[in-house]
Amino acid sequence: MIYNTTIDQVGCSERVKRIFSRSIKKESKMWALKKILSMLDLTTLEGSDSPGKVKQLCYKAAHLHDKHPGLPRVAAICVYPNMVSIAQESLKGTNIKTASVATGFPSGMTNLRAKLDEVKYAVNEGAEEVDMVISRGHFLSGELNYVSDEIAKVKEACGNAKLKVILETGELCTLDNVRKASDLAMDSGADFIKTSTGKITESATPIVVLTMLEAIRDNYHLTGKKIGMKPAGGISKSKLAIQYLVMVRETLGNDWLTPDLFRFGASSLANDVLMQIIKQGQGNYQSSNYFSLD
Repeated sequence: MIYNTTIDQVGCSERVKRIFSRSIKKESKMWALKKILSMLDLTTLEGSDSPGKVKQLCYKAAHLHDKHPGLPRVAAICVYPNMVSIAQESLKGTNIKTASVATGFPSGMTNLRAKLDEVKYAVNEGAEEVDMVISRGHFLSGELNYVSDEIAKVKEACGNAKLKVILETGELCTLDNVRKASDLAMDSGADFIKTSTGKITESATPIVVLTMLEAIRDNYHLTGKKIGMKPAGGISKSKLAIQYLVMVRETLGNDWLTPDLFRFGASSLANDVLMQIIKQGQGNYQSSNYFSLD
C-alpha cells in the first residue's frame, strides 16, 4: 500500500494549543489522575538491570499506594526479555501485565531471525505484551514493504501477546513520516502504536501524539478496528498527562479512555500522579520522597 497522507502542521499546532488551553474542574481532574494511574507502564530498561531491581519495581507497582486504598494499579511492568520470568513471578496475584521490549530494542539494528527469536523467547517466558521497534533506516530509505513484512512477522511470533509498535518518532524527521509509519504499522498488525523508546533526546511531543491519534481515528473509520496508542518519553508531570487524555477524548472518544487502548510509557509520572491525588484529597502536597522512587 502507498501512504501519501499530508499533515497540516499549522493546523495540528493550532488544535494542540486549543486542547491544551482547556481548564479542568476539580472533580474531572481527580477522575483523570486515577485514570492515568491505571494506564501507566512502569519500566526498567537499563544495562544495569538485575533480578533485584526488577523485583523492586514490581513491588512498587503492587504496593504503590498502600496507604491510600481504592486507587487503581498500574497497567504493566515493561522489562527486557531476560527479566520477563522474574517480573511475571513477582506480579502473581495482581492484574498487572508483564510486558517486554524486543527486536533489538532500542536501535532495532539486528537481523530478522534474531528479532523473531527474541520475541518468541519473551513470549515463552511469559510476556503478555511485546514492544517492538521499527527499522527506521529501512523506513527512511523508502523500503516500506520491508518494514511492513517485519511487523507482520513479529505479530505472528507474538502469538496471543499484544504487539506495541514503536515508531521512534524523533528519528522520522517529519509529521508526514509519522503519519505514514502509523498507517503502515496498523495495516501490518500492530495492536498499539507507540511514539518512542525513551532512549533518544526527542520523545513524545503533543503534535506527534495528535498526528498518531488522528491516524488511529481514520483507521477505525476505515476498518472498524480499535488500535491502541502509547506516548512514551518526556511525560513526567500530571498536567501534561491530563492534557493528553483530553486530546484522546476529543480525537477518538471515550472508548479509548481505558488501559486496553491507551497507555503512558512514563515511570517517573507515577509519583507525580500520586502526589496530585493526595493534594486533591487533602489540600496539600506530600514531600518528594513520600512515595518510593524505585
